[in-house]
This record gives sequence, structure tokens and C-alpha cells, in this order.
Amino acid sequence: MNLSTPIEKIPRIGPIYQKRLKKLGIKTLRDLFFHFPHRYDDFSNIIPIAKVQLGQTCCVQGRILEIKNTRTWRKRMFLTQAIIEDDTAAIKAVWFNQPYLINTLMQGDYVCLAGKVVLGDDGLYLSNPAYEKIKKEKDLSPGLTHTGRLVPVYPETEGLSSRWLRYILKPLLAKFKNKIKDPIPESIRKKYNLMEIGKALWQIHFPDSKALAKKAQERFSFEDLFLIQLLVLKERQKLAKQRAVPIPINIELIKEFVESLPFKLTGAQKRCAWQILKDIQKPRPMNRLLEGDVGSGKTVVATIAALNTAKAGYQVAFMAPTEILAKQHFQEIGKFLKKFKLNIGLLTGKTDRFISKKLGEQIEISRKKLLEKTEKGEIDILIGTHALIQEKVKFKNLALVILDEQHRFGVEQRAKLISTKKQKEMKAIPHLLSMTATPIPRTLALSIYGDLDLSLLDEMPKGRKKIITKIVSPANRQKAYSFIRKQVKKGRQVFVICPRIEPQNQELEETSSRLTKKKRAILSWAEVKAVKEEYEKLSKEIFPDLKVGMLHGKMSSKEKEKIMNDFKNKKIDILVSTSVVEVGVDVPDATVMMIEGAERFGLAQLHQFRGRVGRSKYQSFCFLFTDSPAKKTHQRLKALVESEDGFALSEKDLEIRGPGNLIGTRQWGIPDLAMSALTDIFLVEKTKKAAKEIIEQDPELKNYPLLRKKIESFRERIHLE
Repeated sequence: MNLSTPIEKIPRIGPIYQKRLKKLGIKTLRDLFFHFPHRYDDFSNIIPIAKVQLGQTCCVQGRILEIKNTRTWRKRMFLTQAIIEDDTAAIKAVWFNQPYLINTLMQGDYVCLAGKVVLGDDGLYLSNPAYEKIKKEKDLSPGLTHTGRLVPVYPETEGLSSRWLRYILKPLLAKFKNKIKDPIPESIRKKYNLMEIGKALWQIHFPDSKALAKKAQERFSFEDLFLIQLLVLKERQKLAKQRAVPIPINIELIKEFVESLPFKLTGAQKRCAWQILKDIQKPRPMNRLLEGDVGSGKTVVATIAALNTAKAGYQVAFMAPTEILAKQHFQEIGKFLKKFKLNIGLLTGKTDRFISKKLGEQIEISRKKLLEKTEKGEIDILIGTHALIQEKVKFKNLALVILDEQHRFGVEQRAKLISTKKQKEMKAIPHLLSMTATPIPRTLALSIYGDLDLSLLDEMPKGRKKIITKIVSPANRQKAYSFIRKQVKKGRQVFVICPRIEPQNQELEETSSRLTKKKRAILSWAEVKAVKEEYEKLSKEIFPDLKVGMLHGKMSSKEKEKIMNDFKNKKIDILVSTSVVEVGVDVPDATVMMIEGAERFGLAQLHQFRGRVGRSKYQSFCFLFTDSPAKKTHQRLKALVESEDGFALSEKDLEIRGPGNLIGTRQWGIPDLAMSALTDIFLVEKTKKAAKEIIEQDPELKNYPLLRKKIESFRERIHLE
């Protein structure tokens, strides 16, 4: 047996338990060892029975005087009752619906019990205590597993308890802990005072003290962050070896473009545009993230880079996450660049479009024709969804790729877009500009992106009115509805967002990062159902006199486009939607954003929704509907009412909810321990320093084969590009 041994070959794990373990994503011995506890029950304080007090959770040891099963008449429930005695006194222990216990625990057995002390008709008793047989009375040996110590509690699934996991793990760990090779080099371990892997695995599962459990957690947090930093450095290393086409800055052209705009650029827009233009004039590939709040004007900044590239005789690919957004970018960029006579293509459905530089107007074109034009270099800017990286799409001289809200796009993906012989010979890959409206807190950006070049649009265009944001309790619903009706009568429009459907049980919660296709489908259909129910309620009961529309992820692209066009053209007053509208959709007359179940979204996401309104001269409003009485919910939502700064809100969200919820563990694939450690800036700095030391000494990690292998397996799980 070794760490790669599948669970099917591990002794004492039968087919039923194999299935349950797989629900938790545990397929090998390594997965089992790295399924860490999420908390510990402290049963280390063993006290004499005479000192037991009502309400306390305590641990006692003694001999079983008697044990029997009875059945209650009212609830038809089995009760297993035992009397346990030590030198000082005796106490009763009661277990519910566990009749098999009388075959495990016998009269005369010495036991260690840990549980809560409650008051019954006959006095104090231990309710449902954890139990463990011991060889003799007062056996305080380290052999205890489920009682008499810090006891690990694990993420569980139905039919798979923490007790069973402890029972399986302890003998396996005892056997293997000294045989596991440590991926962290000894020099790094000594320098940063880190536990060796075998000891750390033992202390994280069966700690001798809280301090040792903490030290073990720190070791694994360090390891995960260290791997992230190495991965970032390796990506940069890979990029540094690549060439890109240097694109000279055409100052006169940029001035002409800026003067043609119907608004003034903000200082932040000018600064970010200049950083990007300086980057793309270098012969190495740009790798820049443009991070800007909702409505901060990222598209204009990207358009400056696209115009400069196209007029230098090169092509630009602009990729958006959805068809709706690709079409919106096509319209917007087409408008911005109208007088600059460029061929701009849109690649989405079966019938594509392009703006002809000769005619300056949109023309419908077959996909075949559009692809031919792109390959000949006749299309200057091609806008589309991820369809742009399909094999059939070939560019003649692609020099810049712009990504809107996309993850996982590294060197390999860029290389896919290169089709000309000349580019391949030069090993020239396109420059990359990624854009995001999700304000990643600076601490997190530093940690995840390492030294990735970051441009921040931290200034809003002048003249924007503050969006009035209110928390709406159930008592004020009707008031909010009548206010919305008045707004519609004035000619305004309304977005209604239905809450994301949360996993309904622990099994789904624990395995959310590894959801099967079937379960994902169940969740997305549940989301559709929520939208349909809200649509029925609003269109039939609340606003029967208004035009209510509906939008969700299960609709075809054609249906979605029709609904969005109807909404833009004011054929729909109120649009009920899932979080499909979260990013980028622009409807100037929409001035009300109503969010159902607001407590189910993160602050950053709520802020994104709010940014869908407030895009015109009219006063806009955002209503956060919540039925939750929780103090934490109101604390979070209040932050949204008080602040319009996406960066400040993301820092607040990080503080309240932790990074896993903020950027979505599912989306990034970052392990939980590393996620929680991302907020520890000192640890992040330490791991960054350690990673740099190793890479400087040994750029290819030839002397650290184990570390190299670990980074490769980590790369498959994690999305950082």
C-alpha cells in the first residue's frame, strides 16, 4: 500500500463505505489522510463523577454496573441506559435509538464517556455520550480515540460518521506517518519552523494539544500557499520565455479617440489605459488584470488598447462570458470606433455579424464567411464567447486578447489562438488583458495573483447619482411593491433577482466543489423553478397590470436575446431573472433593482447586481428583500446600504464571510486551509519569500522532484491564470 492506493484496496473499507467516501471526494489513501477535521471536541478534561455539573460537557471514566434497553411508548424509541461508577459516585448514561450498544458495552466493562450533562426525572445523566472501552479504570493512556482527548470532527455525509473516520484513520496513520515523503524542502521547513509532514498529519487528526493542532494546520496552510506562490512564479517564468509582437503607441490616434468620446475619461481610466499601452509595446507578452467596479468604464479602456493594436495592423480577440454580453460589447465598441473605419466581427450564433469599415454599418454574415475574413486578416477586432478558441477560428496576425470575466486562460490557451506560421516560428503569443468587475480585495489579489500586473479603476465617472439602497423586511414588502409600481408608471423599469439555490443538505454542501453533473443539473433546475414561481407571483398577484418578463439559464440563446431586447425596448416593465444579469448588462431605463433572499448572496455579488441600475440621469434604487432575522445578515446588508465602494465592500465581505465564500472555492479549486490562510498577509508574505528563494536557486526545480510533481497536480485543481 502507498498514498496512491485506491480506497477499494484498503482493509476494513467495504463497498458501502467506499461509495460514501467517494461522495466526499475520497478516492485514495492520500485523499483520506488529507480529509482534515473542521473542528475538535475537547474531551481532554477527565473529571471524577462526583464533580459532574448540570449543563457541562465533560468526560468521565468508570465501570458499567448495569446496561439495558427499554422502549418508550409515546415515540416508539429505543433507549439504552447504563449506570457507570467510579471511586467517587455513579451516573446514568442514556443513548437514543442505538439498541446495538448492549452488544458492544457489557456489564463490568471499563469505559470512558464524554457528553453533555442534563437533568432527568431521576437526576443528572449523560445524554448520548461518546463512548470508548478502556482496559482498566482510570486508564489515561494515549490510546484513547473518541474520548478523553481533543477529538477530531470531520466533514461527514449520510452513513459516514466522524467516529467511523477516526476508527479507520488512526491505525492507517500510525502505520504510514513515517513513510510519507515531505514535499516541502528541509531547508524551508527549518527556516520557517514547520512541522515535518508525518508529525503534522498525526497532530492535525489526533492532536496532543490545541497548540499542536494549530501548528499542524499552519504547516498545511503554509504548504498550500507555498504551492500557489510557486505555481504563480512558474507561470510567470513560462511567460517570460515567450515572445509577443511589440505594438507601438500611436499618441495622435489615442488623442483623437479620447476627444471623440461623448464623456470625459476619469483619471483612473487614463492611468490604466497608459499602463496597458506601455505593456503592449514590449516584446514580451502582457499579462494584466484590469479590475474595476461596476460602471467604472473598463470597456472604454480596453477599446483604447484594441484601437491602438488594430491600427498598427494587428488583430484583436475580445471574449465575453455570455452571448448577451458579447452582443452588448459589439454594439458598444462599434459605437466608440465608428469614425475609425475598422472591420469588427461578432461570432456567437449561426448567423454572425460584422461592422464594415467601408459602409460603417452592421451586416449579417454566415459563420463561414466571417471565419474566412478572420483568417485573411480582414477582421480587425473579433468579439465573441469562448467559441473564439475553437479550432475553426484562425487569425492571421492576432496580437491582443481581451477577456471579460473569464478565468483559466493561460499560456496554453493563448497559444491555441495562434495559427500563422510566422507567429509560430517567432513563438510570439498574444498580449492578454483580463477584465473583472468582481472587486477582489487587495490582500487576496496579492496572494492569488502574486506579482501579476494589476490595474485598478478606483474612480467612478462624474455625475453618477448615488443608488439609494434599502433593506426590506417582510413587514415592508407591500410598501416596496407600491413604490415599484409608481416607478414603472413614470416609465422606469425593474430588475428582480431570485436567490441562488443553496445545497439543501450537508452532503451537497461538503461536496459542492465536486458536484456531479446530475447534482449540478438539479441545482440549476431548482434555480429555474424559483424564477418561475417569482414570475407567477409578480405577474398574477402583485403586478397583474404590468408587463412582467422572465430570464433564466435554461433558455436558449435566441430566447435570452429576445427577452433582453424586449426589456431594452421597454416591451417589458419588470424582468425576473437568476444571477444571469449579474455581469455587464446595460439597460439605461432600469432604475430599480429588487433582490429576493438577499442574505443568500455575497456583498460583492449584491454590489454587482446593484450596478445594473443607476446608468442614466434618473435616481435609482436597490431593495434588499430578506426574511432572515440573523444579526450577521443585517450587519452584512447594512455595509451595502452604507457603502458604494466595491473594493471596501469586498474587504468587508472577506472579513465577515471568509475568502472561500467570497471568491467561491468551487470556482477556484483552492483547498480550504489555504483559503482561510489567504487573509493572513504575514503567512502569504512568508510563502511568497520561500517560493522566490527556491525558484532563484533552482528555476526548473530539478533538485526537488517531489515538489515539481506536487505543483503539477495542484495546477490541475486550481484556476489562477
